[in-house]
Amino acid sequence: MDFLAATDPLPAGALVLANTDDLVARAAEIRGHDAVVLQFPKWTDGRAYSQAVLLRGRLRYTGQVIASGDVMADMAPLLRRCGFDRVQLRADQRLETAQRALGHFDSHYQRTLAERSQRTPAKRPADAPAVAA
Repeated sequence: MDFLAATDPLPAGALVLANTDDLVARAAEIRGHDAVVLQFPKWTDGRAYSQAVLLRGRLRYTGQVIASGDVMADMAPLLRRCGFDRVQLRADQRLETAQRALGHFDSHYQRTLAERSQRTPAKRPADAPAVAA
Protein backbone atom coordinates (compact mmCIF):
# COMPACT_ATOMS: atom_id res chain seq x y z
CA MET A 1 0.00 0.00 0.00
CA ASP A 2 1.25 3.44 -0.91
CA PHE A 3 0.68 6.54 1.16
CA LEU A 4 0.15 10.11 -0.01
CA ALA A 5 0.58 13.20 2.12
CA ALA A 6 -2.48 15.39 2.55
CA THR A 7 -0.87 17.96 0.26
CA ASP A 8 0.05 15.49 -2.51
CA PRO A 9 -2.05 15.76 -5.66
CA LEU A 10 -4.32 12.89 -6.58
CA PRO A 11 -3.56 11.11 -9.87
CA ALA A 12 -4.59 13.05 -12.95
CA GLY A 13 -7.83 11.75 -14.40
CA ALA A 14 -8.85 9.90 -11.23
CA LEU A 15 -12.60 9.63 -10.75
CA VAL A 16 -13.55 11.09 -7.36
CA LEU A 17 -16.66 9.48 -5.88
CA ALA A 18 -18.68 10.49 -2.83
CA ASN A 19 -19.36 7.76 -0.33
CA THR A 20 -23.07 8.13 -1.17
CA ASP A 21 -22.62 7.39 -4.89
CA ASP A 22 -24.22 4.26 -6.36
CA LEU A 23 -21.22 2.43 -7.80
CA VAL A 24 -23.27 -0.18 -9.63
CA ALA A 25 -25.16 2.55 -11.49
CA ARG A 26 -21.85 4.20 -12.40
CA ALA A 27 -19.99 0.96 -13.28
CA ALA A 28 -19.38 1.84 -16.93
CA GLU A 29 -18.00 5.26 -15.98
CA ILE A 30 -15.78 3.72 -13.28
CA ARG A 31 -14.32 1.14 -15.67
CA GLY A 32 -13.23 4.02 -17.92
CA HIS A 33 -10.81 5.34 -15.29
CA ASP A 34 -7.44 4.00 -14.17
CA ALA A 35 -7.95 5.31 -10.64
CA VAL A 36 -10.94 5.85 -8.36
CA VAL A 37 -10.85 8.02 -5.23
CA LEU A 38 -13.26 7.02 -2.47
CA GLN A 39 -14.03 9.69 0.10
CA PHE A 40 -14.12 9.40 3.89
CA PRO A 41 -15.90 12.64 4.94
CA LYS A 42 -15.51 11.60 8.60
CA TRP A 43 -13.35 8.80 9.98
CA THR A 44 -16.45 7.37 11.66
CA ASP A 45 -18.27 6.99 8.32
CA GLY A 46 -17.18 3.66 6.83
CA ARG A 47 -19.25 3.55 3.64
CA ALA A 48 -16.12 3.91 1.49
CA TYR A 49 -14.87 0.58 2.89
CA SER A 50 -18.01 -1.06 1.49
CA GLN A 51 -17.57 0.76 -1.81
CA ALA A 52 -14.02 -0.60 -2.12
CA VAL A 53 -15.20 -4.16 -1.49
CA LEU A 54 -17.95 -3.67 -4.08
CA LEU A 55 -15.46 -2.30 -6.61
CA ARG A 56 -13.05 -5.20 -6.17
CA GLY A 57 -15.63 -7.94 -5.78
CA ARG A 58 -18.82 -7.39 -7.72
CA LEU A 59 -17.48 -4.91 -10.28
CA ARG A 60 -14.07 -6.60 -10.57
CA TYR A 61 -12.36 -3.22 -10.86
CA THR A 62 -8.61 -3.65 -11.36
CA GLY A 63 -7.50 -0.01 -11.35
CA GLN A 64 -6.17 1.93 -8.38
CA VAL A 65 -8.51 2.52 -5.46
CA ILE A 66 -7.46 5.51 -3.34
CA ALA A 67 -8.79 6.53 0.08
CA SER A 68 -9.01 10.26 0.73
CA GLY A 69 -10.56 12.61 3.24
CA ASP A 70 -10.62 12.10 6.99
CA VAL A 71 -8.27 9.09 6.83
CA MET A 72 -6.33 8.21 9.97
CA ALA A 73 -3.21 6.07 10.26
CA ASP A 74 -4.89 3.31 12.27
CA MET A 75 -7.35 2.72 9.42
CA ALA A 76 -4.55 1.34 7.19
CA PRO A 77 -4.99 -2.40 7.91
CA LEU A 78 -8.71 -2.37 7.10
CA LEU A 79 -8.17 -0.14 4.08
CA ARG A 80 -5.71 -2.69 2.69
CA ARG A 81 -8.04 -5.63 3.40
CA CYS A 82 -10.91 -3.87 1.62
CA GLY A 83 -8.88 -3.35 -1.56
CA PHE A 84 -7.39 0.13 -1.33
CA ASP A 85 -4.04 0.58 -3.10
CA ARG A 86 -3.21 4.09 -1.96
CA VAL A 87 -4.15 6.23 1.02
CA GLN A 88 -4.08 9.99 1.36
CA LEU A 89 -3.68 10.54 5.08
CA ARG A 90 -5.27 13.40 6.97
CA ALA A 91 -2.85 16.31 7.49
CA ASP A 92 -2.24 15.57 11.18
CA GLN A 93 -1.38 11.88 10.60
CA ARG A 94 2.16 10.50 10.44
CA LEU A 95 3.30 8.23 7.63
CA GLU A 96 5.44 6.16 10.03
CA THR A 97 2.41 5.43 12.22
CA ALA A 98 0.37 4.25 9.24
CA GLN A 99 3.18 2.01 7.99
CA ARG A 100 3.61 0.52 11.46
CA ALA A 101 -0.14 -0.13 11.70
CA LEU A 102 0.07 -2.35 8.62
CA GLY A 103 2.33 -4.76 10.50
CA HIS A 104 0.09 -5.28 13.55
CA PHE A 105 -2.11 -8.04 12.15
CA ASP A 106 -0.55 -10.96 10.30
CA SER A 107 -3.63 -13.19 10.26
CA HIS A 108 -7.39 -12.78 10.37
CA TYR A 109 -10.37 -14.94 11.25
CA GLN A 110 -12.24 -13.98 8.09
CA ARG A 111 -10.80 -14.12 4.61
CA THR A 112 -11.14 -11.29 2.11
CA LEU A 113 -12.93 -11.80 -1.20
CA ALA A 114 -9.59 -12.28 -2.95
CA GLU A 115 -8.54 -14.90 -0.40
CA ARG A 116 -11.86 -16.76 -0.74
CA SER A 117 -11.54 -16.92 -4.52
CA GLN A 118 -8.19 -18.72 -4.14
CA ARG A 119 -10.12 -21.66 -2.63
CA THR A 120 -7.63 -22.26 0.15
CA PRO A 121 -8.72 -23.05 3.69
CA ALA A 122 -8.73 -20.14 6.09
CA LYS A 123 -5.80 -20.01 8.45
CA ARG A 124 -6.48 -19.48 12.09
CA PRO A 125 -3.95 -17.92 14.43
CA ALA A 126 -1.76 -20.53 16.13
CA ASP A 127 -3.04 -19.59 19.58
CA ALA A 128 -6.75 -19.82 18.62
CA PRO A 129 -8.57 -22.94 19.80
CA ALA A 130 -9.93 -25.35 17.21
CA VAL A 131 -13.71 -25.45 17.06
CA ALA A 132 -15.48 -28.80 16.68
CA ALA A 133 -18.22 -28.81 14.06
